[in-house]
This record gives sequence, structure tokens and C-alpha cells, in this order.
Amino acid sequence: MSAATASAQAPSVTRVPLDISQLPERGEIVIDGAGHVAGRLATYIVRVLLSKPELWVYVINAEKIVITGCSRVVTLWFARKISEWRTHYNPEKAGPKIPRRPDRVFKRIVRGMLPRKQWRGLWALKRLRVYMSVPLALMQRRRLVIYEIPEAKLRAKPMLKYTTLEEVWRLLEPLAWERWRRARELWERKTAQLLASKTGAPGSQ
Repeated sequence: MSAATASAQAPSVTRVPLDISQLPERGEIVIDGAGHVAGRLATYIVRVLLSKPELWVYVINAEKIVITGCSRVVTLWFARKISEWRTHYNPEKAGPKIPRRPDRVFKRIVRGMLPRKQWRGLWALKRLRVYMSVPLALMQRRRLVIYEIPEAKLRAKPMLKYTTLEEVWRLLEPLAWERWRRARELWERKTAQLLASKTGAPGSQ
């Protein structure tokens, strides 16, 4: 997010560590995916979805979710999976089978951990929403509680290699990534203007 957007948004945002036992039984929670390791974060989200059947989970900043390992190796793994679907398994190349966009990639990771053939698994997946960046509907709220999971955060270590889902997407589909980047910059400018106008309006907080 741009500095203008962040500054306009900051006063209404509260960040708290996620404790499953303290979560409400229904409603919704927002989790910031930035800096979280994909597998660890997905594990916690699965636990929340299955233990709280009336709670919706929104994940923001999916493009900043981290995958450990060399960027080149991770990208080659994704490319090989895509190539397999487009040749041996799918000779007619009828549509993409492997997601590339960060939000879709992470949702596929969570889906793989859920009992999808059971009703509770299908219902859990339906209650998960994953977004790149922060949707405008959330930024317009006067008060926003954002959860983080310290246990799922990337722990910096010497020689540790990692990459983000956005970087993998940029290497796999540079044209699609460039279109999204330009659209995000335009959206951030408009969002900053909207939030600034609301902040300066009489009676706004």
C-alpha cells in the first residue's frame, strides 16, 4: 500500500495476535497475510474454519505471503506443474488448472488441507475470502481489527531463502502481473483521495 493510503487508514486499525480460543463464534475476522509463511498460515486458518463453523475468515495482502526456499526453485516447481497440466494431463490445453495469482494460490493451499469431500470442509472453504492488497470495503470501515499469527510469521535466519507469492506470479506471468500492478497503483491513489476526503469532512473521525 502507498504511504498516503496507510496514513489515512492507520488510526482506525488495531492489530492483535490471533488466539483461536478468544475468537467469536460467529461474524468475521480479518487476517493480514503479509510476512506469514503460506503453510503455517493455512494450518491456522483451517483450524479456525473447522472449529468455528459460523465464522468467516478474510485474508488480505495475499501477495505478501511467503514461501520458503530459493525463488528460482519455487518458480520452476510452479512452472513444471503448469507444464504437466498443459501437456500430458491436458493435451487440449482447455483452461488453466494450476492457479498463478497469489490469492488463488493461497486458497488452493487451504483447500488442500480441508476435508473437501465432506460437507463441513465445503462449508469451511466457502467461508474463506482471500484478497490481494486490502479491499475498499474493509478500508472504508471506521474501526478495523486485523489479526496476525506470530507462530506463522517468517523468522529471519542467516542464509534463509524465501520468496513471496507476488514474486512467483511476476516470474510466471509478467504481463498479468504488470497489469495488476498498474491497476493497484491507480486504485491506491483513488482510495487515498477518498479516505482523505472522508477524513476532512465535518463530523468525520
